[in-house]
Amino acid sequence: MAGHGADEHPHGADRLCETGDRVYSRAVRRGRVPRRDAEPVPCLLELALLHPDPDDMDWLVPTSPQEVMTRLLRGMHDEVSASQRRVGSAVAAVEWYAGLGRQVRPAASGAEGPAIRVLDGLARIQAAMDEATQACTTEVLTVQPGGIRREAELSEGLHRALALRGRGVRMRDLYTHVARHGQGLLTYLELMGDAVEARTLDEVIDRLILFDRTVAFIPANSDRTMALELRHPALVAYLVTIFDRLWRLAIPLTAPLPDTGIEGISHREQSIAALLAEGHQDAVIAERLGISVRTCRAHIARLSETLGAASRTQLGVRIAQAGLDGPQHSSASVSVPGQESRTAR
Repeated sequence: MAGHGADEHPHGADRLCETGDRVYSRAVRRGRVPRRDAEPVPCLLELALLHPDPDDMDWLVPTSPQEVMTRLLRGMHDEVSASQRRVGSAVAAVEWYAGLGRQVRPAASGAEGPAIRVLDGLARIQAAMDEATQACTTEVLTVQPGGIRREAELSEGLHRALALRGRGVRMRDLYTHVARHGQGLLTYLELMGDAVEARTLDEVIDRLILFDRTVAFIPANSDRTMALELRHPALVAYLVTIFDRLWRLAIPLTAPLPDTGIEGISHREQSIAALLAEGHQDAVIAERLGISVRTCRAHIARLSETLGAASRTQLGVRIAQAGLDGPQHSSASVSVPGQESRTAR
C-alpha cells in the first residue's frame, strides 16, 4: 500500500472517493474482495468498511451497509449540536447505504456476520477496546500472560481501567506467579483499590479480555498486531467457563505461594520439574511460566544439584523418584533420592 496514505483520501464514510465507492460496492455484492483490490483505496480499511476475512486473510469482507448506517447516525447525533452543517450530507449518505443494503440477498447478511471480527493493526484494536470499555457496565475478566508486566503495558490500559472503576465495574485479573515480582503491577493494583482482584497461576492461557460476558478479545497473531473481537454467545460463554475454572485454581495475589514440601526446591522449580517430566524444552518451559530461558536454566541447575543429578537424563529419573512429575505435594515430608529425608519447611 505504499504511496497511498490517508492524505490522498481526505473523506469519511459519508462520502467515499470514486474508487472506494466501486470497491466497497463490489464487496457488498459479492460478499468479499481480494485484499489486493483494496490496495489503491486504504480509506476502506481506515474507515473499517472492509476488514480481513477470519477464514482467509488474503480476502477482505465488507461491513454491512446496515452497520455503516448505524455508525453514521450515531455520529450525527453526537455532533449535531456543534456542526449542523453536516446533517444534510450524513442523511444523504444514510440513504445511499440503505439503498445499497436493499441490493444484498438475505443469505449474505446472516446473524453470524459480526460475531467474529478481525481487528488489523494496533489502532483498530485500541479503538475497539475503548468502545467495549465505554459500553461495559458490570464486569471485566482478563488473562495476562508473559510474566512481569512492563510499566508501558500497564499504562496503556490504565485510562480504560480508571474509567471502569469510576462506573463501579468489577475486574478480575489472572497472571502468572512471576508477575508477583513486578513493582509496576503492585502499583497498578494499589491505584485501582478494591475494584480489581488479582490471582496467579504457574501458567495461564494466551491473553484474553472479556467485557460483561458478551464480547471477548483474543490475539490473532504471535506479535499481537491483530486481534479477534468475538461476540458469538457460544464462543464467549466457552471462554468465560475457561476463565472461571482457571480462577478457582489460582492463588490470590495477597496470599503466599504454597510450600513444595521439599527443602531446597521452590514452588517455581517444582513447576519446572513437572514440565521437564512432560518432555518440554527449556525455551517452551520459560515461555509457559513467563520467565527468561536463562532464568529457567538456572532453576534447572539448582534442581539438579538438590536432587543429586549429574545429567539431564538422571534429572528426569530423580524428578520421577521424588514425585515432582505429578500434582504438587501437600505431604509433610518427601524423601529426595540419594539424600536424607527432608522435612517440609
